[in-house]
Amino acid sequence: MRAAALYSAAGSLLLTTLATTGPVHAAPTAPGAAEARGTAVAAGRAAAAGVKFGRCPKAEELPGGMRCGTVGVPLDYAHPDGKQLRLTVSRIRATRKDPGDAGRTVPRQGALLYNPGGPGGSGLYFPMVGLMPEWKRIAAAYDLVGYAPRGVAPSAPLSCQDPGDFFKGPRPAPARPSDAFKRERAAEAEAYARGCADRAGATLRHYHSLNNARDLEVVRAALGEKRLTFMGASYGTYLGALYAELFPSRVRRMVFDSVVNPDPELVWYRNNLEQSEAFEDRWDDFKEWIAQHDAVYGLGDTPRRVQNSYEEASARLAAEPAGGTVGPAQLQGAFLRAGYYDDFWPHRAQALSAYLKGDPQPLVDQAGTRTEEGAKGAENANAVYTAVECNDAPWPADFRVWDRDNTRLARRAPFETWDNVWTNLPCAYWRVPRQRPLDVRTGPGELPPTLILAAERDAATPYEGALELRRRLSGSVLVTERDAGTHGIAGGPNSCVNGHLEAYLLAGRLPARDASCAPRPEPEPRPAD
Repeated sequence: MRAAALYSAAGSLLLTTLATTGPVHAAPTAPGAAEARGTAVAAGRAAAAGVKFGRCPKAEELPGGMRCGTVGVPLDYAHPDGKQLRLTVSRIRATRKDPGDAGRTVPRQGALLYNPGGPGGSGLYFPMVGLMPEWKRIAAAYDLVGYAPRGVAPSAPLSCQDPGDFFKGPRPAPARPSDAFKRERAAEAEAYARGCADRAGATLRHYHSLNNARDLEVVRAALGEKRLTFMGASYGTYLGALYAELFPSRVRRMVFDSVVNPDPELVWYRNNLEQSEAFEDRWDDFKEWIAQHDAVYGLGDTPRRVQNSYEEASARLAAEPAGGTVGPAQLQGAFLRAGYYDDFWPHRAQALSAYLKGDPQPLVDQAGTRTEEGAKGAENANAVYTAVECNDAPWPADFRVWDRDNTRLARRAPFETWDNVWTNLPCAYWRVPRQRPLDVRTGPGELPPTLILAAERDAATPYEGALELRRRLSGSVLVTERDAGTHGIAGGPNSCVNGHLEAYLLAGRLPARDASCAPRPEPEPRPAD
């Protein structure tokens, strides 16, 4: 699942329930012995070479205390002696200092490797979490290690179009798009898919989740770890699940935070439908919160009236974009990101209120055009996202299937549905052979116990995904944050969740059965400055 920071030009993110019966691209057979042998060869070489840590790439603007190195991985694991990619890895060593007793040294437990999701997210900044109070006990025991997956800058970055063309200017975001608008967006999606193929050439087919999981195995070996301690968030949970299926004996501990549903029948087209439906519920949560604070924002004292205020703003922006950069699509994108993290709620509500009262600047600041450097990073992230999702699984090749399923869905879930379509539609025109998703399942004793974390009302990765992964990974335990919807709950403000995380990572201890935690407090309203 796509992480919230990785939005497309329209502000859309990833994933989602309805069945499709349309034609799909054919997929090759499941990965075989050649890739397994190639992974073993690459891991052996990486173990011998290790990682030479030094200064981090200047372009990444990482703090001076962090150290970086690179790990070589085959572009094609069936041919481990062929073209190699260099993955950039970041690390901060375990502090060994007990945060509760400055004079006490704690034993080092190895490296904790992290993937933030996406696909297309970079984990290079992850080691910085050790500076936060919620992470200090974990940072004392573990080297915190992040990395940029294949295709994510600076690890052999992918590109599908000129970054200068990535952020489109103000544009509409119709909940009921016309046939002409659909044709326009389908033509854009086809051109984008063609751009990916033209720019990447024959290498494009090798950017997919199975290779990402193999890369994890090579990075583990390069770090000198006999077994992997891994934490994945969002799409990172799918990556972790694939690793658990491919390399169960190499797992030490695994944390799955905000879980993508790994059912191979859902990856990725139907998962995206489910995500769109879940975002409608989360949008309702946000409107309810705004209505409760009508005295602060003046946007309406019921969710329906808040919806009216939002639609009024969208209509005004269609007639005259704010700051020349923010149209209805940019408004929708900004509010969609609030569906991921309720920390955004006060800021978005304040910006909408200010705009309707005549001050567009807060909205422009939050939803307006981004910098040239930001466009470069966003285009790269979107290219990787598209390549991995399109390569991972069959997709409907006929737009009529997309139109049928999403027209039905948009009747009850209009908020994200069509934006999600435009983000993923290049997969209908993809020119590269597809993988077939693995049926992830482990039996008793095949895998060490793992920890699953999920918020009950998470829209980006709907809760059913956590239940499905728990069913598929024998010995896993699920910890639920009840009545909450923030995407990614580990190391946040919920001390109950953090207690389970620490007990597992520091002592290998899990609850005897599935557990739940009370929700975090709702955000406080933010009045206008």
